Amino acid sequence: MTSAAGTRAYRRLSVEERRSQLLVAALSLFAHRAPEEVSLDDVAEAAGVSRPLVYRYFPGGKQQLYEAALRSAADELEKCFAEPPEGPLTGRLTRALDRYLGFVDQHDTGFAALLQGGSVVETSRTTSIVDGVRRAAAEHILSHLAVADPGPRLRMTVRMWITAVEAASLIWLDEDKEPPLDELRDGLVDQFMAVLTATAGRDPQTADVVRRALSVETADGPVGTLARLVLPVVSDAAHLL
Repeated sequence: MTSAAGTRAYRRLSVEERRSQLLVAALSLFAHRAPEEVSLDDVAEAAGVSRPLVYRYFPGGKQQLYEAALRSAADELEKCFAEPPEGPLTGRLTRALDRYLGFVDQHDTGFAALLQGGSVVETSRTTSIVDGVRRAAAEHILSHLAVADPGPRLRMTVRMWITAVEAASLIWLDEDKEPPLDELRDGLVDQFMAVLTATAGRDPQTADVVRRALSVETADGPVGTLARLVLPVVSDAAHLL
């Protein structure tokens, strides 16, 4: 009776549903174990299916399954920075980072393996997937800045910040998830506004971006708070002006 019920349950799943089930099981394992430590038997057990069934949907074996799981994770990460073009820039960045860092928190070991590389299943295709996440994140940020044709200085500043977000995420995992996520998020928002302002001093296009962004920020928002924290620190350097 149990076997028949299981068979009926299996047949109710479409090809896409079954494939999705296997990817979810694989991602749950890759989240807390390095890819080379996860076997097809582990995935089959986590999904409650047989090893031959895993091969049926992923005939390329572990490599194909890993790449599919990586693509699924990359799609989720790319969506983190998608925000409606409304309200202050820092508010949009805060919500985007909440999603991004939430993913990091949930997929700690897997996230580290994803960005650090060195896995036995790493290939040019997996590297391309990871690089695609970085480029997509940069394009989302540039769209929030409302610049039709960003110049090299502005584009470099945004891409450097994306790299800083990745590095901070990895360090945060290495430091046993300290400081608290909200503090990490706020610090990254502050850093973005700081590096954007620094670039604005040498690039007219970025200066226009900063002026527009600041015009809709509020005194009690992240930029106002940052200004109140920084001004006392730099006030003693008035002799440099």
